[in-house]
Amino acid sequence: MLKKTLLAAAAVVALGTAPFGATTAQAADIPCGTAKLIVPWGAGGGTDVIFRTFVEAVNKAGAEPQLQVVNIGGQGGNKGAKEAVKSKPDGCTLFAIHQSALTSYFTGRVDFTWDAFEPVSLLTRTPAIFGANSNVPYDDVNGLVAAAKAAPGEILAGGTLGSTSHFVFLLLEDKADVKFKHVSYDGTRERMTALLANNIQVGEINLAAAKKYIQTNELKALGITTAERNPDVPDLKTVREQGYDLIFGTDRGVMLPKGTSKDIVAHYGKMFEAAAKSPEIVKAMAEKGTSIEYLGPDAYTKYFEDTFADWKRIAEAAGIFKPQS
Repeated sequence: MLKKTLLAAAAVVALGTAPFGATTAQAADIPCGTAKLIVPWGAGGGTDVIFRTFVEAVNKAGAEPQLQVVNIGGQGGNKGAKEAVKSKPDGCTLFAIHQSALTSYFTGRVDFTWDAFEPVSLLTRTPAIFGANSNVPYDDVNGLVAAAKAAPGEILAGGTLGSTSHFVFLLLEDKADVKFKHVSYDGTRERMTALLANNIQVGEINLAAAKKYIQTNELKALGITTAERNPDVPDLKTVREQGYDLIFGTDRGVMLPKGTSKDIVAHYGKMFEAAAKSPEIVKAMAEKGTSIEYLGPDAYTKYFEDTFADWKRIAEAAGIFKPQS
């Protein structure tokens, strides 16, 4: 018993926070010993790995209730979202989310969006890289924009239609006043394969997946959507440096079902805040080409309000705003 207590205490110290003990869970009135975190994408993918890293950290710190990742893949994240949105607001079900909750609503794939949930915490941001096949005649975003202006609607841009990988090109279209021909692929792997085979000229890629191809010159990196240059690719200019005020990333966070009490929201908010601030998690995320971008419940709500309004404008301009309701 003493050994278990010491191990639990050591885990808590590693996260730099107080233990998530029974008194906190009881005060929040969570009626389960294990809560499930629905990750609406397949096991082993980038999003799944990120959330599992957080869940492992909070569980090791003695979280109550303990968390368990439940993968419900399919429909571009919407199958899991549909399951999460109808869950009881008792704190026993959480939902892993990113901006696909917006784009799926805009394109009419689901009839609900972020405000069908209670925001808990924004956790991470994985920036996008505008990638290109090595044979294209341009080497940066400015070159891509010039080529797109010379051939409107002809450059093939790969992404999953209605997802963040599609939307980043819509944002560039808005900023640079250009048009691409959008080609849909199921995910990052398929998009990378198409880029390498020169089936498309450009596509959204992430640092973790594309770094080795960039280093071997099999792919070109035209620009990264961070505010500052990434130390892992210090020679790669940001899109902002190239004249387009485009800061973007896949922003992953946690939600609870609508109607969940503020006590329960606060309970989980503190739990994930402690994990997000731990050096171990910061290091683990950096190794995956991802940064910590923690926001608590109120700030996360504001984030979604602002992002929804801006992206709705973009979706309307692109002619893809076709909500069910």
